[in-house]
Amino acid sequence: MKFKKRQEMKKTKIEIIPMIDTIFFLLVFFILSSLSLTRLESFRVNLPRAEHASEQKDTDLVLTIDREQRIFLNKEPLSLDALRERLSAHAEREKHLDRTCVINADQATPHGMVVRAMDIFQEAGIHRFALATTPLADPSGKRP
Repeated sequence: MKFKKRQEMKKTKIEIIPMIDTIFFLLVFFILSSLSLTRLESFRVNLPRAEHASEQKDTDLVLTIDREQRIFLNKEPLSLDALRERLSAHAEREKHLDRTCVINADQATPHGMVVRAMDIFQEAGIHRFALATTPLADPSGKRP
């Protein structure tokens, strides 16, 4: 009786390219999902348009006044009296810092409401303001 000689088995190897593709797709998924989460935190305010607006650096004081004249300081709803108390406490903590407040006021907000809020900030020792606007022209130079 004659036996066939056993064939040598090929060595198995792990293919790394499909694993790299899978890791890359997971990375892209998590990056895109984290970018979409940051946009959910902002308030929808219809800002007035300005032709010569400059970009403002980030600040820790952002006042938002919406169409219904609700006031938010750093995304926290407040009344005018609560705003006064919060700013006086903030001024006591950070006397040595020269702060700027960015005001995001809807274009339908009465001017007097913005002025009242600015007065409260000035009482607390904050005298620098930046009014948020949207550009009049888009980057291609076309006007909306």
